[in-house]
Amino acid sequence: MADPTPESAVPEGASVFPLIPAELGVHPLLLASLHAIVFLEGSNADVVNGPAASEQMELIATCLQRLSGDELRRVREDVATLLGYAKHEKWPKGSVQFLKSFLDEFGIGQNHEQ
Repeated sequence: MADPTPESAVPEGASVFPLIPAELGVHPLLLASLHAIVFLEGSNADVVNGPAASEQMELIATCLQRLSGDELRRVREDVATLLGYAKHEKWPKGSVQFLKSFLDEFGIGQNHEQ
């Protein structure tokens, strides 16, 4: 697979999650999920078909809800790491809010059974 598309080539209306440095140690599959979620949820109708995106978001949530035990703890820790990074890097408020609400919105917050 080729390198990610440079931001200048991203079509207008496409929502893009920032590239996270490997040094943060966030699990690559979580990052891949976040990139997909941000794109599907945040891109406008000229870029993404809304009903198809909604269906895929539900499937992603279903898969995430299968997490338990150490895997779920790891995702929660990684989201906390990303939140700290986002605040340190002064990300836009909406991006920080997305990370704050991510676990609950996808059914894997603190009330999720382990």
